[in-house]
Amino acid sequence: MKKFLMAATLGTATSILVTTQFAGPLIAQEAEKKSTVYEQLDLFGDIFERIRAQYVEDVDEADLIEAAINGMLTSLDPHSSYLPPKDFDDMRTQTSGEFGGLGIEVTQEDGYVKVVSPMDGTPADEAGMESGDFITSVDGTSLLGLTLEDAVEMMRGPVGSEILLTVVREGVDEPFEVSIVRDTIKLTAVRSRIEGDSVVLRVTTFNRQTFPNLKEGLAEQIKEAGGEDKINGIVLDLRNNPGGLLTQAIAVSDAFLDKGEIVSTRGRNPRDSERYNATEGDLSNGKPIVVLINGGSASASEIVAGALQDHRRAVVVGEKSFGKGSVQTVVPVRGDGAMRLTTSRYYTPSGRSIQALGVSPDIIVVQPPRQPAEEETEEETKRNSRSEADLRGSLSNNDSISEDERTLLEAERTKAEEVAKLRKQDYQLAYALDVLKGLSALAPADK
Repeated sequence: MKKFLMAATLGTATSILVTTQFAGPLIAQEAEKKSTVYEQLDLFGDIFERIRAQYVEDVDEADLIEAAINGMLTSLDPHSSYLPPKDFDDMRTQTSGEFGGLGIEVTQEDGYVKVVSPMDGTPADEAGMESGDFITSVDGTSLLGLTLEDAVEMMRGPVGSEILLTVVREGVDEPFEVSIVRDTIKLTAVRSRIEGDSVVLRVTTFNRQTFPNLKEGLAEQIKEAGGEDKINGIVLDLRNNPGGLLTQAIAVSDAFLDKGEIVSTRGRNPRDSERYNATEGDLSNGKPIVVLINGGSASASEIVAGALQDHRRAVVVGEKSFGKGSVQTVVPVRGDGAMRLTTSRYYTPSGRSIQALGVSPDIIVVQPPRQPAEEETEEETKRNSRSEADLRGSLSNNDSISEDERTLLEAERTKAEEVAKLRKQDYQLAYALDVLKGLSALAPADK
């Protein structure tokens, strides 16, 4: 018993000794770290006072503090920043679907302002801005060395005013200028239409209108087509969609999934990780889906494309997406401003990180540059499309099919010709429609 007590006492003593040996250096390191932080804060105070007292011109103290805060955030990554009260209000207005500006989503890369994507139907889109363009100056003033927020501020202005951007584009030897007139940007989140036998849902942004617009647009097109059995599938066009609200990306993905994970977010602390799952119900009742993406598809667009691809619910066609897989949390702060801080990363259902990698399409289809169309005379068209029916004395087919069947065949041929014409205007979309046609041809007859 004495031996046991001695052993127990020795064990306790050893435990205390080990704890002291490890805890001592940790406490010292923590204290040293705090001391360094306070020294640096003192240094900031010294510099702040020196600027106030000795800078060549009077400076606004609030502007100095704001610049310091913004500099601290922008040093972390291109998407973290400080939002002064006006910018915070603008951001909230933009997510509601209407705001003033050029209609262009930008980021910063190696100190340069890079276009993520122009928004459909906006002044930037109509002026010919493209995803991947670099904006080097505004009205002759260089943007090099400015923060992204400062560069964006230079591009803002009254509705109706003109702005001159200097643009560098890959494949173009010299920089060129683009003139744009600022306007009120009214975003239609989803545009829907019928192409051939397919419903095309063009999703331009993810704001509060996106899912309601998509649901309503799909229902309208199905009704217009004469019912679900009259359409062969859906093209979900996410090209040049810069993203937006996470909640809307989840809702759009859920619209076509019955179950399973849609996306997960993982932050610095495992306890802050989130997982979002689909609920039962598919707006298309299992119709084939093709998702179109390109280098301007970012953030929320990549969540939708990644979720539908991982669940094998859609074929993804186009070019690799932008690769913005980080989550920004907007936190209101004192003074009516806000802090936009990157807090986590997005992961697709299979566990793929989107960040800097993007979503790779199942079928790579590059959009060729538009070429001037060569007019073909009616005589040339007729000569180039001769068939058996044009041969003298060929057998007719009038007695083998009814008039209704002939009308149906003519209608189907007309639809196919319309899709063929679309290849000259939008090759990627025409390719997606061809994929849908192939998928529907392989579907079981009872579906």
